[in-house]
Amino acid sequence: MRLVQLTVPTGKRETILETLEERGVDYVVTDENGRREVTAVVYFPLPTSAVEPILDELQEAGISEDAYTVVVDAETVVSRRFEALREEYETGDVESDRISRQELETEAESLTPTFGVYATMTIVSAVVATAGLLLDSPAVVVGSMVIAPLIGPALGASVGSVIDNEALFRHSILYQILGVVLAIAAAAVFAWMVRVTNIVPPGLEIGEVDEIAERLTPDLLSLAVALGAGVAGIVSLATGISVALVGVMIAAALIPPAAAAGIAIAWGEPSAAIGSTALVLVNVLSVNLAGLVTLWYAGYRPENLFSLRPTEERVRKRVAGLVVIVLVFAVFLGAITYSSFVISTFENDATEEIELVLSEDEFAEYTLLEVQVQTDGNYPFLGPERVIVTIGGPPDERSPALEERLHERVSAQTDQDVAVQIRYIGLVER
Repeated sequence: MRLVQLTVPTGKRETILETLEERGVDYVVTDENGRREVTAVVYFPLPTSAVEPILDELQEAGISEDAYTVVVDAETVVSRRFEALREEYETGDVESDRISRQELETEAESLTPTFGVYATMTIVSAVVATAGLLLDSPAVVVGSMVIAPLIGPALGASVGSVIDNEALFRHSILYQILGVVLAIAAAAVFAWMVRVTNIVPPGLEIGEVDEIAERLTPDLLSLAVALGAGVAGIVSLATGISVALVGVMIAAALIPPAAAAGIAIAWGEPSAAIGSTALVLVNVLSVNLAGLVTLWYAGYRPENLFSLRPTEERVRKRVAGLVVIVLVFAVFLGAITYSSFVISTFENDATEEIELVLSEDEFAEYTLLEVQVQTDGNYPFLGPERVIVTIGGPPDERSPALEERLHERVSAQTDQDVAVQIRYIGLVER
């Protein structure tokens, strides 16, 4: 529910009151003596879904933006006429649940802080995410998402597009670009400082840290996270629900991958940064795409009807452009996903072959303990390089025949040259 406060310009009092009477709106009028161009202030409660159509109707009646309007939350309204308005406008569909276009624009603008605050919080969140990735700590990584101020620009671009506010659109796009650059740069500088000061072990392999590795080789499921974040963010914004938690989801799609890219750069492995950087870009684009489509589906349109057709054409072009770019990135992520699938399949096949060999009678005294596949480090499309087979058996005994058989059977599972290393662990029977 909303309480609208509208200043009445000179000569428009009767027009405004007649419009409100025709729509069955309760109102209270107070005279205003402070300004010559304003004769009164009218107060009237509205269901949230009725704010936009009523204000549009008043504007068509000749109320310009010079007559300022204030819309505030109303906790309770007791009125039969109000209940009738609610039944008329709250139909249960998407459009009836959303806030007005005017409120949406204000909310989108308020979600983006000043540049100084935005830059500071982005850098801090990237540094915290970098520390969390290097510590292999999911809790710290989640903490970095909470403080990231990315939801405003991410949603503002979509809002600016559908309501024909190009200033908001350009401002949000600029902030998104700066946010990505600042996050990756801050992560790279911090990770480099950590590395040269030996705060982490000198021989640390970033590909062996789970929190980092999963972002260096992203897969297609990452698209679902970004698209879901975009839809959830816009729905939360458009329905007046708190967007704080959704902001964490959007940050989850952007900050950790940006931090992983910075770590890869700091470790002198630019190829490793390709996958995570692509993940950041595709997530940014996917959030914008999902937000744009959701807002248009929710029924948001420009205030000026003469701008409707140009805005619709512009939105269609932007949606088409985003779809094409996201599909290109999706193909790239699909290739990474396929390479991960190949490695996983090879490991399973190799394990099965090793178990079959060890099940033979001549090798019955040996037991398979572990199979480990090491990759070649050619990011983002990894391939198997070495297979380490750990076998338990009689102490101080090696079997050249077993080693030859295992090497032959494992190598047959892939077209690449793969080294097979056999490790023995003596088992003593009791």
